[in-house]
Amino acid sequence: MSFTVSTAKVSIAPTLATNPHMGGYGLQAGARVASRSAPYREPLCARCVIIWDSGSPNAIISLDLLALPRSMHQAVRARLLPLAAWASSDIIIQVTHTHNGPTLEGMLDPFTAYALTDLTLVASYSAFVQNKIVEVVQTALKAAQTPVTLDYKLASARFAFNRARLPTTETSVPVLTARRSNGTARAVIFSYGCHPVSAGWQDLFDGDWPAGACSHVEASLSGCFALFLQGPCGDQDPTGVRGWALRDSHSTSIGSAVVSAARTAGRAVTGPIQSSYREVKLPLDITTTPANLAAVRACFVNRLSNPAGQPAWYQRHAQVMIKRIDSNQLETFVINPSQVWKLQGSPTLRIAMLGGELVSGYGAYFRNRYGGANGLLIGGYSGEVSCYVPADNFFPPFASGGSYEGGWDTDFPGIGGGSMTVYPHMAHFRKGVGGAEATLIANLNAQLV
Repeated sequence: MSFTVSTAKVSIAPTLATNPHMGGYGLQAGARVASRSAPYREPLCARCVIIWDSGSPNAIISLDLLALPRSMHQAVRARLLPLAAWASSDIIIQVTHTHNGPTLEGMLDPFTAYALTDLTLVASYSAFVQNKIVEVVQTALKAAQTPVTLDYKLASARFAFNRARLPTTETSVPVLTARRSNGTARAVIFSYGCHPVSAGWQDLFDGDWPAGACSHVEASLSGCFALFLQGPCGDQDPTGVRGWALRDSHSTSIGSAVVSAARTAGRAVTGPIQSSYREVKLPLDITTTPANLAAVRACFVNRLSNPAGQPAWYQRHAQVMIKRIDSNQLETFVINPSQVWKLQGSPTLRIAMLGGELVSGYGAYFRNRYGGANGLLIGGYSGEVSCYVPADNFFPPFASGGSYEGGWDTDFPGIGGGSMTVYPHMAHFRKGVGGAEATLIANLNAQLV
């Protein structure tokens, strides 16, 4: 089997006229808008690497955005499928999860999270992003192909910490390098699991340290194209005092680690690339009997007066949930995609990308089963981001006092709280037998074996 690589990059940065609204941090009232349309360090980009496996294309697309809602993901995936002779499983679409990017329609919900009611510019910009995703893939498909070999090695980074005070912390920086015949890097795909919030709350569009790291790699390795894949970082935050200086420091830290790893070949990986794509229903902890729904509605009515002193988006979330109950628009599960690529080698390299804000415990669990980080590159934020994807240890009896990642609070623990108020969903996930964790693990194990 032989590999070639083609790449493309396009700007997805809005202007103040096309969409000034910034996403990433819940707002009490009003909107967070960019103070000027130019980015701080790097422009917001859509990047695409196509790995041609004996002539068959396999695309990885990375977007400097907070999240893609299901509606956008499904619409753009349908538009990409006719562009080449490939299956849906051959197309990975992921966001870097920058928190200083533009607001999109869908998730996070613009009303509950940001108090936005006029979504005219948000909707038009969301359509623009879909067009740009199609454009970057079309450009990459038509671009010149470079014959390459693929190799894989691990670097490390130490600036993530577990904000939920759990024992799992991300340190591995997987590096997949597409190398020309003379040994130089043509393209580098790298990953790390940490929230890209090093810059903190800003009023300029910016891709945070993932964008900065890509620029560092490309500036350091002549003729190399860099693409970042976000790891399982739902509970991983960066250390340090947030601001532009920290953002640049973390960009350099990751970028330098990747450059050092890519300068010399790692272990060889070969084709054929075997791919699979699934969607799984993660069950919410909700009972739809009339009596229970009446009790749930009463909890949301109580939350309208904000007796627990929660942020204002809890009240906006309650308004939306009451309307859903009254109109019988109920959900009992959240659909979450999972995608696996297998590349041959010793050991097999598995790339597993899941939707949602995957917490690091899943990364630790699956790495332990499939050869560690040397055998498995795993990440979240792929396809669509409909909510956090917590494990059972984010719920009682393991956790008390509420859990942002788990999506519950102590005021009314039986309804959606924490992160479920901004995405928004009516309930948190079910745990235990038949719950979200058990369902996700069984589904991904079936793909990884």
